[in-house]
Amino acid sequence: MMPRCLRSPAATAALLAMSATLFVGACTVAQTPIDRSQFYAHMPRSIAVLTPLNNSTNVESPYSYLSTITLPLAERGYYVIPVAVLDNVMKENGLPTGGEMHSAPLDKIGEIVGADAVLYVEINAYGQSYQILSSNTIVNADARLVDTRTGTTLWSGRSYAKQSSGDGGGNGLAGMLVNALVTQVVSAAADPAHALAHGANHLMVYSEATGLPIGPHHPDYVEVGQ
Repeated sequence: MMPRCLRSPAATAALLAMSATLFVGACTVAQTPIDRSQFYAHMPRSIAVLTPLNNSTNVESPYSYLSTITLPLAERGYYVIPVAVLDNVMKENGLPTGGEMHSAPLDKIGEIVGADAVLYVEINAYGQSYQILSSNTIVNADARLVDTRTGTTLWSGRSYAKQSSGDGGGNGLAGMLVNALVTQVVSAAADPAHALAHGANHLMVYSEATGLPIGPHHPDYVEVGQ
C-alpha cells in the first residue's frame, strides 16, 4: 500500500494563503496580426475619446474609465484631446450624454474638435461583484477608432481584466469570510476597477499583435513607405 501523504498545519496554511493571491487576467484573444492597411492609409495624429456608452451597473464607470485611457494613447504617439475639455465642448454643442455623442455625425465631431479620429468605447462590465467567500473586480470594454473624414474603422480592441480575491488570512472559512467583508468595506471607499482599467487599457493599446500602431508623435515612429 502506498503511504498516505500527510499535510502539516503549516503546509495547509500556505496553501490557503496561496488561494488568497490576487489574479489579474487579460482577455485571451487569438494573436493573429490584424490588417493595418486602412490604418496607415488614414494615419491619425490626433484622437478624440468620446464619453463611453455604459452597459454596466456602475453609473460612475464612463468617467472613471475615461480618465484611464488618455495616458496609453498619448504614450503610444498620439495627441489626445483633453477628455474633460472635449466632454464640455460636446455638451455645449447640444450633445450632453454619451449616447448622443456616439450618434453625432463624424464630420460634426471633426468640425467641433478638429480630431483626425474618434475613439468610441462601450463598457460591458465595470466594478465588483461579491460572493460569500470572495469578490471579483472586472473591467470589460470594447473600443473602436474611426477616421473622422471617411468614417473608416481604423482599429478596434478590447480592454479586459479580472481580479479575484479569496482568503487573506489562512484561517479557513472564518478567514475567508473576514477577507470578503474587508474587501467590500475597502471597496466602498475606493474604486478598484479604476486601478484595474489602467492595466487593461495598457494591454489593449500595447498588444504586439492587435494593439494600436505607434503614432506620429512617438520617437520611434517611422512613416510607412520610407
